[in-house]
Amino acid sequence: MDSEVNSQAANVVPEAREEGEVPSSRWSSLRRTLRTRRRQIVLAVLGLLVLPYALIVLYLVEFIHPVSTLMLRDLVLLRGYDRQWVEFDDIAPVLVQSVMMSEDGQFCAHDGVDWGQMRGVVEDALEGESTRGASTIPMQTVKNLYLWNGRSFLRKGMELPLAVAADFVWSKRRMMEIYLNIAEWGDGIYGIEAAARHHFGISASKLSRRQAALLAVSLPNPKERNAGKPGRGLKRLANLIERRASRSGGYITCLYN
Repeated sequence: MDSEVNSQAANVVPEAREEGEVPSSRWSSLRRTLRTRRRQIVLAVLGLLVLPYALIVLYLVEFIHPVSTLMLRDLVLLRGYDRQWVEFDDIAPVLVQSVMMSEDGQFCAHDGVDWGQMRGVVEDALEGESTRGASTIPMQTVKNLYLWNGRSFLRKGMELPLAVAADFVWSKRRMMEIYLNIAEWGDGIYGIEAAARHHFGISASKLSRRQAALLAVSLPNPKERNAGKPGRGLKRLANLIERRASRSGGYITCLYN
């Protein structure tokens, strides 16, 4: 009798061990799966971070016409958009001068970021004061190409090194050409050629100094600032930029030799 009990007990132990091995193997498989997924996520994030820098190099090729994140959004939402790429030499110099004087007067002097202006913004923020804009044309260009609208420290932290890299890789003329061909000038209106035709019915090469100034001052808020139908405030800003553009010869040497 005792021998039968011992025999049954001996048979029970191995069965208990075998049952315990199943969840252990499942746990090991789950851990391997989690490690694989984590590795895949890390690689995907690193790829997204590196991709803009690779595109900066790719966009050195002049026949490549980049599109902005806003254009891609319009495509995804099936809205469509209007953009006709135009070469830098086919843009009226008065437009280039006006945009520089309105958006980034030190464009030819800095390396992508105006560190003096940026330092002032940081100091104002630390003192609790309202901050003024310090975005340069390279910063706005990389934001339009790779990032998103809206203020955040994350976006600004990504924007600064991208602006420096783009300014280092591209010539100033290529930078300005890309910027003027992806800037938004109205709902679904991108690039200076589409903007000139939409607001004034002419090509970008034929813009007058007044028209160029109106387009330049509408850039910060193109949905509310209509260059073709300017209000009193927009006209005052355009008058200021028009005067600055007429005296900008010493500031645009990196674009026009």
